[in-house]
Amino acid sequence: MSVAQPPLRFLLAAAPQQWEGRQVLFLQSSGHNSRALLSYDGPNQRLRVLDEKKALIPCKRLFEYILLYKEGVMFQIEQATKQCSKIPLTVAWDPLDIPDNSTFEDQYSIGGPQEQITVQEWSNRKSARTYETWIGVYTAKDCYPVQETFIQNYTVVLSTRFFDVQLGIKDPSVFTPPSTCQMAQTEKMSEDCAW
Repeated sequence: MSVAQPPLRFLLAAAPQQWEGRQVLFLQSSGHNSRALLSYDGPNQRLRVLDEKKALIPCKRLFEYILLYKEGVMFQIEQATKQCSKIPLTVAWDPLDIPDNSTFEDQYSIGGPQEQITVQEWSNRKSARTYETWIGVYTAKDCYPVQETFIQNYTVVLSTRFFDVQLGIKDPSVFTPPSTCQMAQTEKMSEDCAW
């Protein structure tokens, strides 16, 4: 059984390199969703993630994260106090796009009548006898990210949905840590209140 191949025009498309939007991240280990504003700068390998407060969650601290992959450092800034932690990044830059060696899985429409958008699903599965550890869903027209899912031992460990995506970075200074980071601590701060 062969897998249908995507149109050639899509193989030549690339995901946007600089954009801002929102994300909902589901982490299996905690069982919780977290919502954030996201600024993505592919050429400079930078991310800025700003926790969004959507409901009153007792003793939940909100943070801003500035990840500078070329420098190998992450800044964690508490939104209320501007207290800052500077932590080494131990993972390599992983761009939000479809890797060249991905396997085309499916194309379908999401949404309802008069509100449909065509997306394509890709994975890192290499043959019919192996299972994927990454699945990416991107719009067929302009290759905007819709969802990324990571799987380990047949279980979803991380799933991220992207929406309200706008091209470009309105304010590039969002990647500059605040002055409080000059005296940053070296340990990650807890997301919960300290009693």
